[in-house]
Amino acid sequence: MKEVSVQDLKKMMDENQEFQLIDVREEYEFDAANLNGELIPLATIIDNKDKVRTDIPVIIHCKAGGRSAVAVNALESQFGFTNLHNLKGGILAYAAEIDPSLSPI
Repeated sequence: MKEVSVQDLKKMMDENQEFQLIDVREEYEFDAANLNGELIPLATIIDNKDKVRTDIPVIIHCKAGGRSAVAVNALESQFGFTNLHNLKGGILAYAAEIDPSLSPI
C-alpha cells in the first residue's frame, strides 16, 4: 500500500497540487476536526466507490491510519484502483506535526 506523510500532504496543499482527499471517519469525528476533505465514512466507501477519482492521486485518511488502510485495501483489491494513498498517522499525526490547533476526537 502506498502511503504519504503528513508533511507530503501539507506540501501538496501548499503547492495547490491536484488530488482528492477522502476522510473515512464518522460524521461526528469530521465535524469536530477535519482537513477539508470529502467525508465518505468507511462503512459506505464501497457503495460510494464512484465518488473516488481515478484520474488524480487520492489520499485517504482517518484518525490514525487504520480505517483508511482498510479503505485503500478494499478499493484496490475489489475495484483495481491504482492511485490511492493512505495518510500515514492520520489526522492525529497532522494535528501533532502540522496544525496543533486541530482537536480530533
